[in-house]
Amino acid sequence: MSDWEAPRVLLAVDLVILTVRGSSLQVLLVERGVEPFEGALALPGGFLRDVEEDIPAAARRELEEEAGLADEPHLEPLGVYGEPGRDPRGRVISVAHLAIAPRLPEPVAGTDAAQAWWKPVDDVLSGRLELAFDHRRIVADGVERARAKLEHSALATAFCGDTFTIAELQQVYEAVWGAQLDPRNFYRKVQAAPGFIVPAGDERRPGNGRPARLFRAGPTDSLNPPMVRSAQ
Repeated sequence: MSDWEAPRVLLAVDLVILTVRGSSLQVLLVERGVEPFEGALALPGGFLRDVEEDIPAAARRELEEEAGLADEPHLEPLGVYGEPGRDPRGRVISVAHLAIAPRLPEPVAGTDAAQAWWKPVDDVLSGRLELAFDHRRIVADGVERARAKLEHSALATAFCGDTFTIAELQQVYEAVWGAQLDPRNFYRKVQAAPGFIVPAGDERRPGNGRPARLFRAGPTDSLNPPMVRSAQ
């Protein structure tokens, strides 16, 4: 074993940044400005600068350099992707990070990205938009993580205003889960989760319809029982 040499492995970061825009869940994509896959859509990301750079710091740096998002959103580890052949430049292991946050600004492309956009995740998951490398798989994993977060946490209220109706909260769930929900069943599930939402004491009249009660986010961060998708 004295002649053994460590294999050459490159370490990278990829970023799945999700937000709700309009009535759809959208993901941040960039147009690659360099080879490989020059001109193709991809997740923002890149290689660590050197052996001293921390992985979370590299993820934050790439998010700022490739999309102009500096202070937000909060990033969390999503997974490690390292199958041989996933990158034509050699053996590349990527540590993917996820963020799902409301009211994110328009991205501004820079460094290795020629352009940056918000794109509907449905277009990515369906294959209508082709992504470089194995980024469709990484997006799919990030979307599934985000959908699970809405099952078990009160995250959905962050995408609403200070006060909101049950129908507006349902629209957030439908956007993230990619499915239409039965209003009565949704209302029952929301009311069954203590501390999820609390009455705001006001009503809103939607056009000529009946007044709708207003709510605000409650004190809890975790939902018990959870808002299980299969039960909707």
